[in-house]
Amino acid sequence: MSTLKTDELVVQLTKKFGDWDQGDYENHYLGAARFTKELYPYDTLFSPIQCNRLTIKNRTVMAPMGNCQMAEETGRPSVKMQEYFWARAAGGVGLLTTGLIPISHGIDASVTERGHLSYFPRIDRSRTALMGWRDLAKGVHARGSHMFIQLTPGLGRVGSPECFINKFLPPVSASVNPDFYIPEVPCRPLTDFECDKIIKNAGQAAANAKFCGLDGVYLHGHEGYLLDQLTSRSWNRRKAGKYSDWQRFGIELIKELRRRVGPFFPIMYRIDLSCALNETYGERMKTVKSLKNFTDQRSVADTLDYMTNLVKAGVDMFDVDLGCYDNWWLPHPPSTMPAGCFLDVAKTAKEYFKSIGLKSNLGIDVPIVAVGKLGYPDMAEKALRDGMCDMVMLGRPVLADPDWCKKAYAGKVEEIRPCIGCQEGCVNEFVDGGHPGCAVNARTGFEEQLPAELPKAEKAKKIAVVGGGVAGMNFAVYACDRGHKVDIYEAEDQLGGKLLAAGRPIVKYDVANYTQWLIAQVGKRKINVKLNTRADVAMLKKGKYDAVVYANGAKDFTAPRIPGWGDIPSVVASDVMIHPEKLPDVSNKKVVVIGGGQVGCECAWWLKSEKNCPDVTVIEMMPYFMDGACTANRGWLIHYLEDRGVKLMNMTKAIKVFEGRLFVEQNVSKNKPDGLCTWTPIIPANVVNPLAKKPGPETVVRNLDCDLIVVAMGGRADESQFIEGQKEHVAPEVHNIGDSFFMSRVLEANRAAYNLARNI
Repeated sequence: MSTLKTDELVVQLTKKFGDWDQGDYENHYLGAARFTKELYPYDTLFSPIQCNRLTIKNRTVMAPMGNCQMAEETGRPSVKMQEYFWARAAGGVGLLTTGLIPISHGIDASVTERGHLSYFPRIDRSRTALMGWRDLAKGVHARGSHMFIQLTPGLGRVGSPECFINKFLPPVSASVNPDFYIPEVPCRPLTDFECDKIIKNAGQAAANAKFCGLDGVYLHGHEGYLLDQLTSRSWNRRKAGKYSDWQRFGIELIKELRRRVGPFFPIMYRIDLSCALNETYGERMKTVKSLKNFTDQRSVADTLDYMTNLVKAGVDMFDVDLGCYDNWWLPHPPSTMPAGCFLDVAKTAKEYFKSIGLKSNLGIDVPIVAVGKLGYPDMAEKALRDGMCDMVMLGRPVLADPDWCKKAYAGKVEEIRPCIGCQEGCVNEFVDGGHPGCAVNARTGFEEQLPAELPKAEKAKKIAVVGGGVAGMNFAVYACDRGHKVDIYEAEDQLGGKLLAAGRPIVKYDVANYTQWLIAQVGKRKINVKLNTRADVAMLKKGKYDAVVYANGAKDFTAPRIPGWGDIPSVVASDVMIHPEKLPDVSNKKVVVIGGGQVGCECAWWLKSEKNCPDVTVIEMMPYFMDGACTANRGWLIHYLEDRGVKLMNMTKAIKVFEGRLFVEQNVSKNKPDGLCTWTPIIPANVVNPLAKKPGPETVVRNLDCDLIVVAMGGRADESQFIEGQKEHVAPEVHNIGDSFFMSRVLEANRAAYNLARNI
């Protein structure tokens, strides 16, 4: 069989992304990162830079955090979208970029909904959309920032296949490629005429953007979207026509933009140095049906040559990353990816341009923007000082804290609210039909509704909070800021709740950072914390509170109901991750984790990677592991669990324990989903896949050698304390939030805490 084409840099990085926690990892790029301020003042980070003739006040760029569902259905930017961006401009970001704005309506069926509506903003529809853009640009400028509009030629094979299901229109691509979401759906190749039309549309959209007062145009050419499909051999396998030259579409696109906006309007281009599929999947590329035609990927040398030609055509600035949708965790780095993950990629491009003396058409250097978990001021500053990049891109960090730049400039690094890398609000929300938000910042995406500062309460109340997890701590902080007097009762010996388990693995340093920050926020305020205290009705009544807020969390399921349970020692995953001292020595043991959700898979990683367990198996009853987690977070963990030798068995349930073995029943039908598949995502539950084949009933019983069982079967909301408190009238007001109300995520817990505190 032929050898796959790979790049040594990409090989090294994709390996490092999975084993970075095995050596020196503390507080440096390609490791964990902390909110230190050893390099303050950040004189490089807050120095100006020139792009074309535009002077940007500092070296920060807000990443294109997909402003889907934020515009009106006509595509005109709404007040919601405007306030969302204005908050980041007011927070000090030098350059804002919009999320992707398609310019291929009527050609790429995946970007337009039925009724000619769109969940994307538009600048191509009619003059009715321009007013929103003009107001947005003026508001950004009034707050001291600049803004580029990100245009995309389309989604192509990574667009929603609902266009095929609902409108009987197939997705499009450069060639006959499988749809990313439903590989059984083929994409039809664009004609040269359609490609020409998209280029013409891009020119008009850029002219509209300039006319509306925006400061530049930004091409979305990475992660396997339509522009990337047309400019990479992985997806562009055309044998005839002018666009069989894989560079030509991008170059003609830039030339048309230059023709329409003139020489002095900045053009930025987003590109992946490599889609990194061969390096990610290796020999699997030759056997997986939806991947096997993508092996002729654009090499690093190819990309650098293409970037050079793009500069000659008129590009002024690039940001550079790795990956595509089929290895989603690369272009969307989750909490488990190391910080500064793509600095070497940016450095490669920057050094190449320097080596060939490449300048823009105005005769100045072409800035390279680094991306990839750079929301830690010391790391951002060091990357700039070391010449690895010219600017740093901050997406999720400025959703978590729009004042990131203000706080870093003032040296208030410890005040920056950390992003936890969960992608619950910023990605999952709009994938599921919502709009961008943030798990740790309840105001993100609701700036038009919620004030920047919580108003002081008309009457200060004495409030008890039962539970010091994410919901309880956030509520206490918000309520205290409004002027209420707050007591927290926590049954454990430390604050944090399930955040402590979520942040236990080294690779979950983002969650650990947030947990420490949140505990520090409680400590800074006059909040009375009572640890090792289970608040009962008598205690709460004695306190004479005006309100009691129950945030006592959920009850974990501790055992499956199967014969023989107890014959093999067992522990509960979240319990031992909060209290590692409860975990027996597993360095020479065989461990089975029952439950392949996020907690179970993360616990398996922790056992294998940090507790030196040589034999870990995860069994999951459902077809998919980590169903409900963001595709990036899910993909990274499954991919690297397999790489570390953890056995993953989906559609498998425990049936009995007998003679020191765990017996399981596993579905073995030919239509059973591949539990290790990370190259195709889980389809949202509300989307019907008419081509899906249902697994049959065929099963086999297997027995697993097992010295310890770890139970990660989830839990249920523990409403008992709230119900009792309500019944006994412990206070005039009784409320229930977080997991004690409904099993949820940080996103829902924080929003509930914020909204209750705002209204109590």
